[in-house]
Amino acid sequence: MTDSDPDRTDGSPDRPGRDRTTRGAALIATLIALPITVLVGGLAFAQLSPDESAGPAATPGPSTAGPQSSAPVEMAAPALAERPATVCRALLSQLPSTVNDLVQRPVTAGPEQNAAYGDPAVTVACGGAEPDVGETDDVWRVNRVCWYAVEQPDATVLTTLDRETAVTVRVPHLYGQGLQWVAPVSDTIVASVPSAGDSPSGCRR
Repeated sequence: MTDSDPDRTDGSPDRPGRDRTTRGAALIATLIALPITVLVGGLAFAQLSPDESAGPAATPGPSTAGPQSSAPVEMAAPALAERPATVCRALLSQLPSTVNDLVQRPVTAGPEQNAAYGDPAVTVACGGAEPDVGETDDVWRVNRVCWYAVEQPDATVLTTLDRETAVTVRVPHLYGQGLQWVAPVSDTIVASVPSAGDSPSGCRR
């Protein structure tokens, strides 16, 4: 004769009701913990992975404000007559402190007639000889100043042709088209170096 439980009608094994509650709580905890684990793992992977969207490190261009030498630039300073010396002092006193983002640097000689910018240096020399230009040579008018360009192995050398005192600008090929660099210098030349009253036919307008 077996004992029977008058309250049991479904024939299921006799287990405490709290087992169901425990299993339900564990299932809910698992469902909550799984997304959190995935999220944390994804964040950790993102931090360890390289940032492809950032691209390669930026390299300063020639006209950007990268590190530049502040050492004096070696330049010659030939003796000038009184009038050219006066004109050159006026020009040098009005030149800008920067040219196309290149900062002005000291020069080894003749700061009253020479200036330099950047590294490698764009140089400005006042008081030199005006080049002998033929009628068929190319000349360029930039901001009301007539320029003649000579290409050297490592730089473009541009000299004025229509000023009382010649001004020469040397632009290393690293900086590209030399004529782009004489525009700010041309503005200062117009303001400080008198016109010679004549210019080659290619510069007349």
